[in-house]
Amino acid sequence: MPNLPSAKKRLRQDAKKRLRNQAAKTRIKTEVKKALAGTDNLAVSVIDRAAAKGIIHKNAAARKKSRLAKRLATATA
Repeated sequence: MPNLPSAKKRLRQDAKKRLRNQAAKTRIKTEVKKALAGTDNLAVSVIDRAAAKGIIHKNAAARKKSRLAKRLATATA
């Protein structure tokens, strides 16, 4: 456990950020699954938003979007 007040605050902040980041990453996975099922098309937008907020790296976002586009292209072809 942290002893210093600033370390205690960082622990609280990290817990909040972790929950927020987990929710965002879960949303990405959900939207990708919906896009592959053909029911929804928000996946790219959600991925871009997560990259802009720094939840995932911009290269990781580009990779996810590229792989999604490839899978959608083969599914429709």
